[in-house]
Amino acid sequence: MANADPLTENWTPIQIEVMQRLRDWAVGFGEMHRHLAVWMRLPVSDANALGQITWAAEAGTPLSPAELSRRIAMTTGATTILLNRLESAGHVQRSRESSDRRRVTLRPTLAAREHARRFLAFAGTEIAATLHAADPEELRVVTAFLSKITEATENANRRLEP
Repeated sequence: MANADPLTENWTPIQIEVMQRLRDWAVGFGEMHRHLAVWMRLPVSDANALGQITWAAEAGTPLSPAELSRRIAMTTGATTILLNRLESAGHVQRSRESSDRRRVTLRPTLAAREHARRFLAFAGTEIAATLHAADPEELRVVTAFLSKITEATENANRRLEP
C-alpha cells in the first residue's frame, strides 16, 4: 500500500467513510477550539498554544518552547512572543524543572486550567456523555485504530520534514 496513489486507489466504502468521519471530527474539533479561544478571550493562535501546553501537562509530558513551536507551526521567535503574551496574561508559567537547567518547561497556570475546565464542563457535555455511554470494548477498538492512524500520520510528517 506504500506505493499506492491515494487519489486513484480503489477505496472501499467503509475506508472512505472512516476518512470522512476523521475529517469531520478534525473540523469539529477546530471549531470547538475557536469557541474556547472566544471563551478565554484569546486569539485562536494563543488558545491553540495554551491547549497544547495544557494537554501535554495533563498527560505528564510538559512541552518545551521548541516543541510547542513545532506543534503549532510557528517560528521560535513568534512562539516566544506568543508565550510572553500568555505569561503576561497569567495563563502560562515557564520553569526549569529538569536537571538540565537550560531546558524550559511550559505549564498552564491554575487559573488557566480552571477557566478551560469550566469551558469543557459547559461545552463538552455531549462528548462526555457519548464517551461514558460507549461500550468499553468499542472504546478499546477505537483507541487501537486511532493509535495506528496517529502513528502513520507521525511517520508521514517525519518523512515530510526538511
